[in-house]
Amino acid sequence: MKLNLTSMTFVLAIALMGFWNPAQAQNKDLPNVVILATGGTIAGASNSATNASYSSGQVGIQTMIEATPGVEKLANVTGEQVSNVGSQDMTIDIWLKLANRINELLKQDDVDGIVITHGTDTQEETSYFLSLTVKSDKPVVMTGSMRSSTSLSAEGPLNLYNAVAVAASPEAKGKGVMVALNDYIHAARDVQKMNTTNVAAFESPIKGAMGTVFYGDVKFYRTPTTNFGKTSIFDVSGVTSLPRVDIIYGCADLSGDILPMHVKAGAKGIVIAGVGNGNIHNATLDAGIDAVKNGIPVVRSAKVPSGYVLRNGEVIDDETGTVASGDLNPVKSRILLMLALHANIPQSELQELFNNY
Repeated sequence: MKLNLTSMTFVLAIALMGFWNPAQAQNKDLPNVVILATGGTIAGASNSATNASYSSGQVGIQTMIEATPGVEKLANVTGEQVSNVGSQDMTIDIWLKLANRINELLKQDDVDGIVITHGTDTQEETSYFLSLTVKSDKPVVMTGSMRSSTSLSAEGPLNLYNAVAVAASPEAKGKGVMVALNDYIHAARDVQKMNTTNVAAFESPIKGAMGTVFYGDVKFYRTPTTNFGKTSIFDVSGVTSLPRVDIIYGCADLSGDILPMHVKAGAKGIVIAGVGNGNIHNATLDAGIDAVKNGIPVVRSAKVPSGYVLRNGEVIDDETGTVASGDLNPVKSRILLMLALHANIPQSELQELFNNY
């Protein structure tokens, strides 16, 4: 769907209401924040303010900045358009481009923080990938929205305002990649999308949010304890691709031939979104054991949204050679395994990696 005249007029009218004064854009007393836009619902548009149907990635970053009143009082803000896609179409290519661009920007003395606008569907994945590959203590904050820019009560401008406030906050330094949505600040590793449509869609179900941001007022309550940023061993400088890792969704009577099909198709690692405590149907577990013996690592995660996958529970990982994901969900387990395979981490060291990342 293309922006029609009505929706385009709506967006432009917001941007031209006088909230943004280019003359105020540079203030030497304020931090400098770069916004990297990737698309998503926050940049989406619809034919009607009350229509749930919309097209992602229709609005450019400059228009989004101009439609965020007061942001110029928080920081000197500039924007770059990295991509303009719905996050269901996010790719590893864009991840690598983002990570390398962020690392490049944060080496500059005149950049104090980064905000990334992103669709909510895969925001938890991109944030975790960046938390492992961005090599700086400076704040990196992802945000987005559940309602498009033309929707009634669109929350995108306030989410963007709050994300800039977090990125500009001295207290945000050393906290890793964060997700700021709906007044909460989440750690990239912990956050999950828990609802399909509600503006309160994001939670950190086990550890809770890191802090809050209410109309720009930033408060932190904790810092992540796993490896990220400078303590992460992963480096994607100059990297153009990552090994393929597939996710298999666990269910009753899961066919044992599915896992070998993924391996035959080119998967170099497998994550199983298991039932309960990462449990796997016997036929699939047998196929997984064969895969491990042939150098294809298999990680047991869980489709259950909260809790830990324990090592040597009903599945005796010491015997099967599988890896227990702990509290890392399937999509994030896939990311960690991809990076581990790229870094040539031996299978014997993968469990320790999952324990610490």
